[in-house]
Amino acid sequence: MIVKPARLLLAMTAMVALPSFAQNVATVNGKPIPASKVDQLVKQVVAQGKATDSPQLRDAIKKDLIGREVLIQEADKQGVGTRPEVKNQIDNARQSIIINAMLADYIKKNPVTDAQIKAEYDKAKAEQGGRQEYHARHILVATEAEANQIIAKLKGGAKFEDLAKQSKDPGSAANGGDLGWASPENFVPEFSKAMTSLKKGEVTQTPVKSQYGYHVIRLEESRATPIPPLEEVKQQVAEAVQQRKVAAFRDDLMKKAKIQ
Repeated sequence: MIVKPARLLLAMTAMVALPSFAQNVATVNGKPIPASKVDQLVKQVVAQGKATDSPQLRDAIKKDLIGREVLIQEADKQGVGTRPEVKNQIDNARQSIIINAMLADYIKKNPVTDAQIKAEYDKAKAEQGGRQEYHARHILVATEAEANQIIAKLKGGAKFEDLAKQSKDPGSAANGGDLGWASPENFVPEFSKAMTSLKKGEVTQTPVKSQYGYHVIRLEESRATPIPPLEEVKQQVAEAVQQRKVAAFRDDLMKKAKIQ
């Protein structure tokens, strides 16, 4: 069989065009959407643990890319991208993407070591040593007179938990005024000062005024702030060290830069 030159050329053209067509998942008004873009987004979604690679995921991503392409083409027709405020946002987004990529590279080249994690943990442990945390209850009321009445009832034998039901603090009223374990820094200064001056089981003998109203406080107990073992907080410590290294990298660049 003899193939005519024209037919041979057509056949060769078709053979060349087929792989090119296969590289695109769709075309929108003549604009191709490459399969590689779908592959890239699938990898991102899978890496984030949000889904597994599947035909359903790929179809959803394909539809999203088509929808985005339709919208961006219309936006381009309207000249949206030429607006000054949009250009500024694009520039900011571009900077963020590039900076994040550079910092990711820096982190890969300068990984946090176990020795650095241990040193950071030991430092935090030493700083935390000696600190106390407190388990307290309180009753919050609007006036000093109400607070004095509560103190008098407590002296008369009333149960703190029962009186706490009238507290203006919705977070603790239903639990007998229980605030759980917390460090003094978690409370306003007036409250902390009064709470830390109490002994186990004691109740404030005068109302404690704060920006929220008047408090009657009972200290259940206190203890040294517990420090979790390194194994439980290793990831958080590593992240803290990493953030400090990135900050030092940025600060070093800032010092070298000519800023006027």
